[in-house]
Amino acid sequence: MRSRPIKGQDQQRFGDDPLAVRDTDHYKAEYVTGFVDKWDELIDWKRRYESEGRFFVDQLKERGVREVLDVAAGTGFHSVRLVEEGFDTVSADGSPEMLAKAFHNGMAYGGHILRVVQADWRWLNRDVHGTYDAIICLGNSFTHLFSERDRRKALAEFYAMLKHDGVLIIDQRNYDALLDGKYGNKHTYYYCGEEVSAEPEHVDEGLARFVYRFPDKSEYHLNMFPLRKNYTRRLLREVGFQKVDTYGDFQETHQGEEPDFFIHIAEKAYLREDDLSGNYSAAVRTAREYYNSSDADTFYHTIWGGTDIHVGLYDSPDGDIAEASRRTVERMAGKVEIGPDTQVIDVGAGYGGSARFLARQFGCKVTCLNLSEVENERNREMNREAGLDHLIDVVDGSFEDIPCQDNAFDVVWSQDAFLHSGDRPRVLEEVARVLRTGGDFVFTDPMASDAATQDALRPILDRLHLDSMGTPGFYDKQTARLGMSKVEFDDLTEQLPRHYGRVLAETESRESELTGKISEAYLTRMKTGLRNWVHGGESGSLAWGILHYKS
Repeated sequence: MRSRPIKGQDQQRFGDDPLAVRDTDHYKAEYVTGFVDKWDELIDWKRRYESEGRFFVDQLKERGVREVLDVAAGTGFHSVRLVEEGFDTVSADGSPEMLAKAFHNGMAYGGHILRVVQADWRWLNRDVHGTYDAIICLGNSFTHLFSERDRRKALAEFYAMLKHDGVLIIDQRNYDALLDGKYGNKHTYYYCGEEVSAEPEHVDEGLARFVYRFPDKSEYHLNMFPLRKNYTRRLLREVGFQKVDTYGDFQETHQGEEPDFFIHIAEKAYLREDDLSGNYSAAVRTAREYYNSSDADTFYHTIWGGTDIHVGLYDSPDGDIAEASRRTVERMAGKVEIGPDTQVIDVGAGYGGSARFLARQFGCKVTCLNLSEVENERNREMNREAGLDHLIDVVDGSFEDIPCQDNAFDVVWSQDAFLHSGDRPRVLEEVARVLRTGGDFVFTDPMASDAATQDALRPILDRLHLDSMGTPGFYDKQTARLGMSKVEFDDLTEQLPRHYGRVLAETESRESELTGKISEAYLTRMKTGLRNWVHGGESGSLAWGILHYKS
């Protein structure tokens, strides 16, 4: 496992056991002169320029950015690109060899005199002065930080150096795929040199050791920490960033093959309370636009009856959809103790049918949190008509950022909503935050089975504009991480294809009634989607049921 012997100043030193080198400061010894000289050969500026297109430039210009701090300048690729695009750019790096090469490249590519500063991210405010509209940390550089403390310290420094509405763009290799055995570097993005290979030589949860092989038979190594995507997103939120969107290989949703890289765009600005939708993630924004559409509202209000929008429990294949939906609510309610003093939040409440059942049946107070303003208005109107508006509060918002205080609820309830999130760990963290000690978390969610393959799920994911679904195992693992204990999984998977088959049959039988009220394109997509749900459920790729955990 030792590096190929290289003489003199070109020699990388990892000691007797390279796999034991897990220290943040070691990167300075890894970027030796010989490796730095070959870095541009590895990257291939021309191919990288073509693969990235205007992605980063457009992201910055859309946000009105003028002043940029490139904290991982490397040999200067992005710094030169930004200067050419008119950005006021400062180039920082921890490696003096990299900065020297960057300065040289600035002169060679257009005669640009780069403003370079050697800086350690953990003390960035000491080494670099001023505040910036944007900070970029690209080229898989954040992976050089090996300790939790170093990562948090660096992000705090980035945050502090951004203006009040600043943005941080940070990328990372897809270590999830590497750790989970799905890695396949297509050499399409970032490291683009055709004659250079960059391959993992060793990987565990604490180290990804890559070997770089060049045409002259020389080899170099980098030891990096394998950051998981959602871990990085969580760190960004915890340091204070208000909105984090993640792209896979420059695409907002990264369906199909596993992306080589993830790009996180983290925004610092706090929005007004009446404009919180601006902080919604890409997946949540997609769901909100869908459920706010006239087509979707008319469909669900007509086919489901405008009370519930979730999977039902059927006694027979041709059972009534509304009655089946109500059976699900009754079965869920039977699993928890609810009384007049119980505080319940229904997360992803839709039209509020479950909330009205609970308020009427038990006299409890229910908060309905839902992202569709159209559905929420129907919910409020029906609550008034039922004389239950004094017990039910309808709140516009996202389950990825629940606008309620900590420990506010005895029961967190949800039905078939979490699949719309692109950050389910974040949703569960929010659930744990607002749930009181000893409280109940009871929900349903259309899930992938624990053994499902990505190919089998692809038609469903494409329809929902998502890159993944939860699984029973995922929810067990994440709730345990958050200190919840599992009560049961009431496995009712057979009801999933039955329900969607019933909705499909109802849609087809009433299609003439829907003509003129719903677009033909919507109905065509809906019928295709329903058939995919039926096939997925019958093939064993999907799971569904009532999950119950206690805090």
